[in-house]
Amino acid sequence: MSTIVEPKNHTTSESPSTTGVFDDVDAAVAAARKAFETYSSCSLTQRSTFIDAIRKAASADEALNFMATSAVEETQMGNARHKVLKNYYAATRSPGIEDLTIQALQGDSGLTTLEYAPYGVIGAIAPTTNPTETIICNTIGMLAAGNTVVFSPHPRARKISIWLVDVLNRAMVEAGAPENLITIISTPSVENTKKLISHRDISMLVATGGPQIVNMVLTSGKKAIGAGSGNPPVLVDETADLAKAAHDIVTGASFDNNLPCTAEKEIIIVSEALPTFMAEFQKAGAQVISEEKQIDKLRTMILNEELTRPKTEWVGKDAYDILTAAGIEAEPDVKLVTMITDPQDPLVQVEMLMPVVPVVPVTDYETGIDMAVDLEHGNRHTAVMHSRDVRRLDEMARRIQTTIFVKNGPSFAGIGIDGEGFATFTIAGPTGEGLTSARSFARRRRCVL
Repeated sequence: MSTIVEPKNHTTSESPSTTGVFDDVDAAVAAARKAFETYSSCSLTQRSTFIDAIRKAASADEALNFMATSAVEETQMGNARHKVLKNYYAATRSPGIEDLTIQALQGDSGLTTLEYAPYGVIGAIAPTTNPTETIICNTIGMLAAGNTVVFSPHPRARKISIWLVDVLNRAMVEAGAPENLITIISTPSVENTKKLISHRDISMLVATGGPQIVNMVLTSGKKAIGAGSGNPPVLVDETADLAKAAHDIVTGASFDNNLPCTAEKEIIIVSEALPTFMAEFQKAGAQVISEEKQIDKLRTMILNEELTRPKTEWVGKDAYDILTAAGIEAEPDVKLVTMITDPQDPLVQVEMLMPVVPVVPVTDYETGIDMAVDLEHGNRHTAVMHSRDVRRLDEMARRIQTTIFVKNGPSFAGIGIDGEGFATFTIAGPTGEGLTSARSFARRRRCVL
């Protein structure tokens, strides 16, 4: 297998080439704008050809391994093996032009079609938790809809984001695409992100990240899609297949070290099921901390002084490393750290983004649903429930009103990984688009004959 190295000749405003990388926001937007003017005359068949080139380049074994290992090395978070899977699904399961179905209305008065049209140049802000996955799925959807895109990467994922944009651009140009269908700002900063957001030639904004960046695009005065944070609860009742529930929760919550905003963040369980569940939970790879002193030490280590957010240095770290740093002997095959606590514990209330997932017992499933709604904090993001009672599952779904609701499965099934449906890594709860796809990045147009 050949080794992929970072290209040396990136595009900059001083040394233009075809790779789409620019030091300056204005130059990146101008290049994308020029590309859009050419791209507008390309047919749907041509768009599909260019997207196929993206899929092929991003799903090659060498690229998948390089992206995964480089992202973990640069961001210092996540699990390389899991990132390979995430990038593969982003490349192969993100919808292309097939998502742009045309609706026709025909009658005695003529024919009306409801079509999709591009916005123009999209400004997209990528996170540090899923940098390459977001760029891949956003690029496929945005280009399928006929747009071009300027990416503002996270500073801690700068190198791998630049590498990816370079690779995707080169693949598309080789397939006959115009240059610079995707561009990226090589000097990411808050100032440059603000400049991108306010740029007059940016017609639409898409932010995948925390509440601060989502609020920035939502107050921009432009069409915006905001994919914000979550705190997904998982409810387990006494009717559930407890062995399967335990396995699914460990698998979902430890996936990429709990970085996905869709991953299980706290477990609510009916007390009747607690003993059996905890035994199965440990068999599945969870390590239980029961001593209060150890829990206090862990809490202090991984949360900030105000206990309102996780410390960056522990986000996305391995469970083994977290336990070891806290002075707790870690089991060799530990995948997840857990403890039984109360709902007011900051470890329950705060989106931790690491494989530390607390368990909160409740008296019955009704109380559990109430608690799940409260702990989800109105993000309308993701929730999970394990139960054999269909009525309870339906009740939970109606009450919590999340964008993703997974029944009797691991959380990542909700984004198309080992589950039915397409894949995406931009989940727009705040703005209502839900799991974004090509049609999310297109305007509706009515044509009448």
